[in-house]
Amino acid sequence: MHTSVLGRTGATVSSIGLGTWQLGADWGEVSEADAFSVLDAAVESGVTIFDTADVYGDGRSEQLIGRYLRERPDANVFVATKMGRRLPQVPENYSTENFLAWNDRSRQNLQVDTLDLVQLHCPPTPVYSIDRVYDDLDAMVDAGRIRHYGVSVETVEEALTAIARPNVASVQIIVNAFRLKPLDAVLPAAQDAGVGVIARVPLASGLLSGRYSRETTFAENDHRNYNRNGDAFDVGETFSGVNYDDGVEAAQQFAALAAEHDLAPATAALAWLVHLPGISTVIPGARSPEQARMNAAAGGVEPLGDDFHARVVALYDQYFRAAVHPRW
Repeated sequence: MHTSVLGRTGATVSSIGLGTWQLGADWGEVSEADAFSVLDAAVESGVTIFDTADVYGDGRSEQLIGRYLRERPDANVFVATKMGRRLPQVPENYSTENFLAWNDRSRQNLQVDTLDLVQLHCPPTPVYSIDRVYDDLDAMVDAGRIRHYGVSVETVEEALTAIARPNVASVQIIVNAFRLKPLDAVLPAAQDAGVGVIARVPLASGLLSGRYSRETTFAENDHRNYNRNGDAFDVGETFSGVNYDDGVEAAQQFAALAAEHDLAPATAALAWLVHLPGISTVIPGARSPEQARMNAAAGGVEPLGDDFHARVVALYDQYFRAAVHPRW
């Protein structure tokens, strides 16, 4: 497993982490036993960073991680959580009082006094420019409530605004073979500033696994069903915002490219991200131990080369650039 320093946190983390949105049951039901099996498989495969949020399963994901790490104190896992989406998404709800309340709840869920990393969870765009927000976060660090803070963003402009702040440790952004815009400015700016980049939605909600067809159906409580048109939250979080049919077709071509390197599509998609300059860690989710182990294996794959990268860009240009690049 390759490792990297997560920006201004100074923490060394695995190049493949584990995103735990799935464990909150927002992708279909996951039992506690199954969740613990996934966490175990990830840790045993070399994963040292879990990413969660206070709204994943209304705190269930955080609670499961907290209980798991109590039982596995030897796991040495860095936990990144998020806050800010428990109330309507208006800037005034990002208040000092709410920050403290959300922080108290996450610390209780995770059973710790100090959170490793707290990220603002894709707040309204104006929040990234409010000085008081950063003053509050600095005060929470000083009080020992959190060790570091970062942001999770929807757009590259939000990322660049946050990177300019002196104490932002990390930026989490959607980047994958179907969403290349962060490569233009965000990754270089983060490198220059010493800010970590956490790559989320790295498999485009599973499209890049190559397992889906136009006829594939998803559970009623799976966001790939109910949020396909952005009815519940930003559509960019579901299939990276790409047209599903186009995504299926492009994924078939990506799978063929991966096969040329004797790799499964998901492994190739993750390994390609791992070696992009500026990426600190990549956080695919997993609903089974097998998925967790396969994802983690990508962290040991060597760079795939310039030709692979050029063909990823060509695929993006053909299918997605016109629709996706201007939007996020």
